[in-house]
Amino acid sequence: MTLVDRRGRGSPGQEISVTSGRGGGLTLLAIETAGSACSAAVGRGSVVLVAERQAMRYGHAEALMPMVDRVVAASGLSRAALDGIAVAVGPGGFTGMRVGLGAAQGIALALKARLIGVTSFAAVAAALPAGTGAALVALDSRREDLYIQLFDRASGVPLGEPAAIMPAALAEHVGALAGNSRLLIAGDIAEIAAAALAGRFDTEIAAESAPDARGVLAAGLRQIERKPADGPVRPLYLRPPDVTMPKQQTPLATARR
Repeated sequence: MTLVDRRGRGSPGQEISVTSGRGGGLTLLAIETAGSACSAAVGRGSVVLVAERQAMRYGHAEALMPMVDRVVAASGLSRAALDGIAVAVGPGGFTGMRVGLGAAQGIALALKARLIGVTSFAAVAAALPAGTGAALVALDSRREDLYIQLFDRASGVPLGEPAAIMPAALAEHVGALAGNSRLLIAGDIAEIAAAALAGRFDTEIAAESAPDARGVLAAGLRQIERKPADGPVRPLYLRPPDVTMPKQQTPLATARR
């Protein structure tokens, strides 16, 4: 069946798409709030039935649940038809990650549906076209370093663990894991990563490859195929959150007041 893709735009930065194909296989709701956008999608098997994305740095808590309601309604399915909830666990913004995880856990619990956690790296990698060589996924850390992970493009298997790398050390890290392989660079800071590599590899940049619920759907299905039993779903932090906790006062200091 030929799929018809009907795209629309609501408020600035908002993208909505609906397909006419129904697909076959597991029906999943996907949520991505770890990056600089809020997105949700419903898919059946490899077919994305409905997807919506709203660019935002903050405000995921207010935007997510209405978005989930819209994509489920537009899919023509009831929430009870969902077999699982796939959610991006980061790395990314601390608040956005917790919002997405909390919502996914609540929906899965209410529906008695399967909960699947995928990293933002895996979500980006799963959305890339198949090919040869390696894929470097580079994500915005909101600091000077880069969040990165390398994947084999043919199999989608990670070539190394996720890492926070300074730009000056990126070429050495990539060379150690990918050798001289042709490199597809993806993610929301793909251009920055490419500039840091400074022509030392045969590279190509994947346009518009920021983390998105469509990729979460694809990564969720891939994870189900490879790991039939789910483990605990936890946020992925590559460094502590930017939060300063108040110092605890000793009883002696309190008594001197």
